[in-house]
Amino acid sequence: MLDDTRVINGSFGECHSEGKWLTNIYKMSADVEPSYGDVKMSGTRWTGQKLLSVKGTGSISGYKITTELVQNVARITDDRKSEYVTELISKLDDPEAFGCERVRLKHVKFTKIPIVGWEVGSIVEEEWPFSFTGVEWLDPITEK
Repeated sequence: MLDDTRVINGSFGECHSEGKWLTNIYKMSADVEPSYGDVKMSGTRWTGQKLLSVKGTGSISGYKITTELVQNVARITDDRKSEYVTELISKLDDPEAFGCERVRLKHVKFTKIPIVGWEVGSIVEEEWPFSFTGVEWLDPITEK
């Protein structure tokens, strides 16, 4: 039977970049999408699938506190500067779970730059979609 106390609470999630906890981030997601090519097979009507590539995408969302991230990412608007590439580490550390999970997303490139976005009477929030080319479980959670 499921022990409901072991279900992980997202309130204990953290996003880290370059050794710094991004305390303004309240939502993070990342997915890997495989791409397959069709393989015609002799002697059957079935079509097989051959893995051709994988693509990592995700996003972080949070409150606007400083312009540090937007300035780093927006440097690509200067023809003489290189793009901003970083790593993100997702950390889930619910004290009732079987353990702490940390996942490293490698070679992260932000794919949209939110320059301005606000409304009178509202808290300013930003969404940062990104791509990545590598994933590593630093601390996986396993049942004890």
